[in-house]
Amino acid sequence: MPSLGRLHLITDTRPGRDPLTVVRAALAAARADLVVQVRVEDSATDREAYDLAGRVLALCAPYGATCLVNDRLHVALAVGAAGGHVGADDLPVAAARHVLGPTGVLGATARAPQTAVAAVAAGATYLGVGPCHATTTKDGLPDPIGPTGVRAVADAVDVPVIAIGGVTADRVPALRAAGAYGVAVVGALSAAADPAGATAELLRALA
Repeated sequence: MPSLGRLHLITDTRPGRDPLTVVRAALAAARADLVVQVRVEDSATDREAYDLAGRVLALCAPYGATCLVNDRLHVALAVGAAGGHVGADDLPVAAARHVLGPTGVLGATARAPQTAVAAVAAGATYLGVGPCHATTTKDGLPDPIGPTGVRAVADAVDVPVIAIGGVTADRVPALRAAGAYGVAVVGALSAAADPAGATAELLRALA
């Protein structure tokens, strides 16, 4: 199973965003320390998701960076990604593990210790935990759990916890102190004037 980097970049495919340019810049700065999670809008077709995932995977390959596909595990399998990530409204974790097989990287979303323990028992290899802070990247999210909520989950499981939601470089130290193995970002890179510089700043905060 691929090693899990501490910085996860989730592709931002909202109108006006340029996910591939951001991925290129982040990879140049982070190389194998980056995990790219390909996430598309719910309205995107499977063909669009497949095309984007294939292009991201091709960008990741020279660096040895891990590429995952969010939600659409059949797309992850079709392009040969390292695995996928499922949220609360996606396939149950046990079903997702069945789809990916025993060796694929499988992330699951959790925000409470009980949910986290159940996800790990069902086959999750890491947990995306949050939202830690308020974010406008995704609609309909529950209230932020803060570093205290991250610590509650991290103390309950023995797999990497990736904090997500409103993550900035300034907020990374508190999340790491709370037990987060790493962080996942969307807007912190997709809205940055200098995505490579922002990536380097996040990596310094994670070190």
